[in-house]
Amino acid sequence: MRRVLLGTALQAVLTTLLLVLAVLAVLLAWPGPRGSVIPQRIAPDAALPPAALVALLVAVLLAGVLALGISTWLAGRRADRVAWFIDTLGERAEQLGPGDPRPVPLNSGIEEVDRLDAALARGAEEGARRLASERDFAADASHQLRTPLTALLMRLEEIASTDDMAVVGEEATIAIGQVERLSGVVDDLMSRTRSEAETSPTVSLDSVLASLQREWQPAFAGARRSIHVRGERGLGVRATPVALAQILTTLLENSLTHGRGTVEISARRAGPSVVIEVADGGDGVPAAIAPHVFERSVSSSGTGLGLSLARDLAEAAGGRLELVRARPPLFALFLSASEL
Repeated sequence: MRRVLLGTALQAVLTTLLLVLAVLAVLLAWPGPRGSVIPQRIAPDAALPPAALVALLVAVLLAGVLALGISTWLAGRRADRVAWFIDTLGERAEQLGPGDPRPVPLNSGIEEVDRLDAALARGAEEGARRLASERDFAADASHQLRTPLTALLMRLEEIASTDDMAVVGEEATIAIGQVERLSGVVDDLMSRTRSEAETSPTVSLDSVLASLQREWQPAFAGARRSIHVRGERGLGVRATPVALAQILTTLLENSLTHGRGTVEISARRAGPSVVIEVADGGDGVPAAIAPHVFERSVSSSGTGLGLSLARDLAEAAGGRLELVRARPPLFALFLSASEL
């Protein structure tokens, strides 16, 4: 803005100077009484007549007034240009509410205006990113809380339908564990809203698998199916218990909803990693969806969001989740091995 004002002032000064010099040049070149180019009145041996002096002063004054008018017109044009850019910035700022995340740069040539425009663009992009993050968080929370709440409801229904105190005690113990895991899910969701990166702890794979088998076995038994866990024992992996349980829960829920037959869960060590495979005898994932099954926008009867979250959790733990085989389905979870 300072450069624009200085440029306008300089133009005004130069315009005034040029007009004054032009008037002086015309007066000096005007022919004298004897037709000479240099007037007699300003010859070295002649004094400037009073009338000529008055005429010269009037001409200079008129030139100054004309220069002032031109300078005022130029300044008005510059002011209108700056005002238009400022009005445009105001309109862009108002558009941030409805959501205009990528406005076209103004490129006004005015440093202060362009900097303000760039700051507004950055603010719009940051606002859009935060809004998308909040929406994702709401979707994640809805999905991750629904599964443990459904499982907890099943346990409570089992308790309500039996008079066997031994069964009540067993189901109540499992329900308490589910409530604790539900609390862990909430804590894990909240931790994802913070930017601190923490090293994943070591968790016993056997304990997580045993807990999930106890939790899901009644639901699979109700569907005349079962869960079979095999493979190496005593393996430790780098992940939080909540994240590992949530990943495997998503795969079990997916199998229960869309799969058939026995769910086979196997664990083995492969170099520095532990591979956990989950498979069943169902139809699997359609060929058209298989390459995109982990994308958040993909919805295969409601499974797209869960698999997307499961992959995010695996990557957050430094691992990965892959669809190794589409038909029949085989998912593989790769996590860093760790000594217990």
